[in-house]
Amino acid sequence: MSKQLDVITIGRSSVDLYGSQVGGRLEDMGSFAKYIGGSPTNIACGTARLGLKSAVITGVGDEHMGRFIREQLLREGVDVRGVKTDPDRLTALVLLGIRDEDQFPLIFYRENCADMGLCEADIDEGFIAEARSVLATGTHLSHPDTEAAVLKALELARRHGAKTALDIDYRPNLWGVAGHGDGESRFVESAAVTAKLQQSLHYFDLIVGTEEEFHIAGGSTDTIAALRAVRAVSGATLVCKRGAAGAVAFEGAIPASLDDGQTGPGFPIEVFNVLGAGDGFFSGLMKGWLDGEDWPTALTYANACGAFAVSRHGCTPAYPSWEELRFFLKRGVVRPDLRNDAELEQIHWATNRHTRGLPDWADYRIFAFDHRMQIEEMAGYTPAKGGAFKALCLKAAREVQGGRPGYGILCDNRIGRAALHAASGSGLWIGRPCEWPGSRPLELEPELGLDCGGLEAWARENVVKVLCFCHPDDDAATRAAQEVTVKRLFEASRRNGLEFLLEIIPSKVGPVDDTTTATLIRQFYAIGVYPDWWKLEPMKTRAGWQEAIAAIEENDRHTRGIVVLGLDAPEAELAASFEVAAAFPLVKGFAVGRTIFGDVARGWMTGATDDAAAVAEMARRYGQLCAIWDKARAAAMEKAA
Repeated sequence: MSKQLDVITIGRSSVDLYGSQVGGRLEDMGSFAKYIGGSPTNIACGTARLGLKSAVITGVGDEHMGRFIREQLLREGVDVRGVKTDPDRLTALVLLGIRDEDQFPLIFYRENCADMGLCEADIDEGFIAEARSVLATGTHLSHPDTEAAVLKALELARRHGAKTALDIDYRPNLWGVAGHGDGESRFVESAAVTAKLQQSLHYFDLIVGTEEEFHIAGGSTDTIAALRAVRAVSGATLVCKRGAAGAVAFEGAIPASLDDGQTGPGFPIEVFNVLGAGDGFFSGLMKGWLDGEDWPTALTYANACGAFAVSRHGCTPAYPSWEELRFFLKRGVVRPDLRNDAELEQIHWATNRHTRGLPDWADYRIFAFDHRMQIEEMAGYTPAKGGAFKALCLKAAREVQGGRPGYGILCDNRIGRAALHAASGSGLWIGRPCEWPGSRPLELEPELGLDCGGLEAWARENVVKVLCFCHPDDDAATRAAQEVTVKRLFEASRRNGLEFLLEIIPSKVGPVDDTTTATLIRQFYAIGVYPDWWKLEPMKTRAGWQEAIAAIEENDRHTRGIVVLGLDAPEAELAASFEVAAAFPLVKGFAVGRTIFGDVARGWMTGATDDAAAVAEMARRYGQLCAIWDKARAAAMEKAA
C-alpha cells in the first residue's frame, strides 16, 4: 500500500492558555493567549511545518475548544481523520505561565478528558498502514484503555513496515505520582511507572527523552545506568536531550560517557520559554530521521527547532517552517533572543501565515464598502441608515459568494459594525479600515488608541487595512509623520497576530508615472514595514506594474499579494485596468467599492430604492466585476501558457 503519510502521532491534545505576562506568578496573570497543545499534537504540527505529511490520533470534545483544535490542525496541514470527537468528554485544558527560564507554572485540566477516551476501537488499521512512522508519547501508556490503543497502533505499524518512535514525555502528575499543583514537575521516582514503561520499550525504533525522562524509563538517577537499562530491553536508537549541552544519539551499546555519542551542533540562544521545546526538538528530529539524514544532521535540525521553541511564546506557534529552518541554519545566530531577530521573525511570520486561519486563494474578489466619509455625506444619511445599508452590502456580497472561496469584503467598525460582525465565520476574507477618512498626514480611527492597543479586541480573521495618501514628493515632515503612524500600526498588527494591508494612493496627492508607486513601496520597506497585502491604484501600463512588483519582490518574496482598488472608476475603465493587472500573478484580484454601491446608496438613502432592489443591483454589479476579473485572469493565463 502506498504510504500517504510520513508520521502519525498518538496521544494528548489540549487547548493551552498561555499567560501573556512574563516574569510573574500564574496567580497574577491577567490575560492569556490561546494555542493548541499536547505533545503529539505539537509534534504533528511541527513536522507538518517542516514539510512532512502528518496526522494525529487523539480525542477532542464536541464543543468550541474541540472544534478549535480540529480547525487549527487543518490550518497547520495536519490530517485529522484520527481525531475522535467525544460527545461525553470535554477537551483537555492547560493553563501555563512563564516565570523565568527555569520556572514555568502550569495546571492540567485533564480529568476524564476527551483524549483519554481513546481505546483500541479508535485505531484503524487502514489508517495506520498509510504511515511511514507512528510516534507515541508516554502519557497514554499511563491508563489501560489508552495504553491498549497505543499498543495496537504500534503493533499495526510494525505489521505494515512503519518505523516507531517514543517521546517519553514524563509528566509525574499525569501518572498520578504528583499533585495537581505540581504540573511543572518533570521527575518523581516511581518503580511502578518505570515497570510500566519498560513493558513497552521493545516496540520502538527510536526513543527520545531528557536525562530525567531516561531516569524514569531506566529506573536509575544515574543517566548512563538508566540508558543501559533501557538498552537492555530495547534495540531502539536512544536520543538523550541535554538542554544547553544539545543532544546525543546512541545506536548501539551505551558508552561510559554521554559525550561519546553522536551529536549535532547546539545554538547559543537565550532561554525564554522551555515549554514545548522538546516537541519542537522531536519535530526536527523526525524530519531528519524520515528524510534519511545521518544522526548529526537530524540532531542539528532538532536542536535548531528546539532553539526556536525556547526563544518564543507558546509551543506550536514557535515552531519553524522548513524554509525558516534552512535560512537559520545557513545564516546562523545573529542575536540570541530569536523572537527579536527582525529578519528571522519576518520569515517566521510569512511562511507560517497560513496557520492563522485566513484563506490562501489564487484570486480575491473583494467588495469594499468600508467607506465612511463618502456615505456620511450622502443626502438622507443617518447612522442607523448607514448601518442598515452596509448590512445590505454584506447580503449582496454573500449572494455573489454563494459559499465559494475567493470572495471578500472591506467593512468598517463604525458605521458597518453589525455587518462586520455578521461576516465573521462566513468564509469571506474580511478587511477592516483603521485610517480616519481623508486624513493627511495620516490619522487613525480613535477606537485604536494612541498605541493602537484597540487591535487587541479585533477578531483574528480581520485584516488591518490602512489608507495612506502619500507621494514621493512629500515634504520631510509629512513623510516622517505618516511613516511613524504606519509603522506603529504595522507593529501593533503583528503583535496581535493580524495581517496588515497597506493602501497607497499617490495620484490624489501629485502627478504619477510608472515609477511613483514603486518608489513609495521601497520607502515603506526601508522603515521596516512588510505588508501582507498591498492595495494599489490601477496602473494603465505594463511598465508601471512591473516597477511596483519588482519593488515588492526585491524586499519580500513572501507577501500575500496585491489587490487593485477602484477609485470610483466606471466599469469599462476598471475592465481595462484588470486586463493589464491580471497578467501578473502577484496581483491577486480587486477591492472595489463605489463602482458597486455608489449610485445604489444614494438612491436607497433617499428612499428611491428599496432593500431588495438595492441588494439585487449591488449583487449584479459585484458579480459583473468578478466575471470581468475572471475573464482577464483566464486570458492572461492562456497567453502565458
